[in-house]
Amino acid sequence: VEIDLTNREAVIVPLSALSVTVELGNKKNILAGRPGVFAAVADWFYAPLGSKLSLSADAGEVAVCTAMATKEFPAHHGLASTVPVEPRGAGFATRQVNNIATPDSFQGADRIIICEVLTPGGNWSSWPPHRHDGIAGCPNMNEEIYYFRIGKQQSDHGDRDGRGYFHAYTVDGSVDDTVTLSDGDIYILPAGYHGPSIAAPEYPMYFLNVLAGPAEDRTMAFCDDPSHHWIRDEWKSQKIDPRVPMTSAHGRVNA
Repeated sequence: VEIDLTNREAVIVPLSALSVTVELGNKKNILAGRPGVFAAVADWFYAPLGSKLSLSADAGEVAVCTAMATKEFPAHHGLASTVPVEPRGAGFATRQVNNIATPDSFQGADRIIICEVLTPGGNWSSWPPHRHDGIAGCPNMNEEIYYFRIGKQQSDHGDRDGRGYFHAYTVDGSVDDTVTLSDGDIYILPAGYHGPSIAAPEYPMYFLNVLAGPAEDRTMAFCDDPSHHWIRDEWKSQKIDPRVPMTSAHGRVNA
């Protein structure tokens, strides 16, 4: 696949491809992939503003995430072994966050922010509900895309039988969506609170988060729904679900 980014920058993430070749200029970058998002953490690649690149793989799914940009940064091949894997939350809200290209883990991008979240079956993510829409007292602004894969027990990738649930709503009540998720669904968030993302028992949930906003400095700052902010204090007395972390660069952790 030939890609011309023109006024965009990109992050490329193998989802269910074992090896992905990214050719930029006269250099080939071979990304170590994975059989699926529930199998391991993968390599990734940052492509600068205006790049013209070639992308190839024998088979599988690859995410090409882009955002408008104005500043050019160097290309970067991120190794799976260097991706910070973070258990977040506690109790039934325990999940795994792979900080691929977040402001803390990678400073070599203009606007784009990328992370992966894996949620064991029966747990909640995106909790407590939060927003970053730049309105109604929340100064932080990022649009966000959720790309969901719903697994089934020990599947490496998504399963067509998989189901999950997601809630999004705005401060003024103009949006109040509670949706049933199928494997491969996408939810686009221009504004408002989002959460929870609910993984059904025995159906682990993965989502790829792609964020970008107009701020000069990339940020993942957000504002909790004040009705539910107290939940964060409850985590201090709860244990982390032993199923997390679910994966690492070497494969499954708790198979």
